[in-house]
Amino acid sequence: MIPILLRAAEAAVTAAQAEPVSTSNMIPLAAVGAGLAVIGAGIGIGKIAAAGNEAIARQPEAATDIKGNSLILSALIEGVALFGVVVALLVALKQK
Repeated sequence: MIPILLRAAEAAVTAAQAEPVSTSNMIPLAAVGAGLAVIGAGIGIGKIAAAGNEAIARQPEAATDIKGNSLILSALIEGVALFGVVVALLVALKQK
């Protein structure tokens, strides 16, 4: 296990010493990353909504608990998507 960690540390040092990548090549990749973050969030929130509606249809007396949990999970997914978009923008707008 230790030799694997040493090799990983050596690879990280080698990568850190490499020449920086030009920012013009990173802008399209950042746009793809932001798009994937938003698409993933949309899919996740859609699945939460579908499962919540099905759960409420099966057990209407638990509707308030299900709605609360769905809202919390949707907010967490939206936060992760926002972080993804911010990181993509930081990469795209990085100055040398």
